[in-house]
Amino acid sequence: MPAARFIVRGKVQGVWFRASTREQAARLGLDGHARNLGDGSVEVIAIGDAEALDALERWLHVGPPLARVDAVSRAAWPSDPRAAGRGFAIA
Repeated sequence: MPAARFIVRGKVQGVWFRASTREQAARLGLDGHARNLGDGSVEVIAIGDAEALDALERWLHVGPPLARVDAVSRAAWPSDPRAAGRGFAIA
């Protein structure tokens, strides 16, 4: 199953970004997690259908209303089959 790691930069901490990402990922049927990083960015690991990953990436470029997204990077991520079906968490 495809997986990706996204790093989202901008005003993305303290603006409900992780919770909104979890909601969006659940709508898209993705598993994974979102967590704050020490440099002020948010890391998103998502596992699921390739089209759903693309849709999440498009959403991450916008984010929730209070966010200001400056950049989103995407890299392939090794998919762990044990993670499938676990839902999407906030770490």
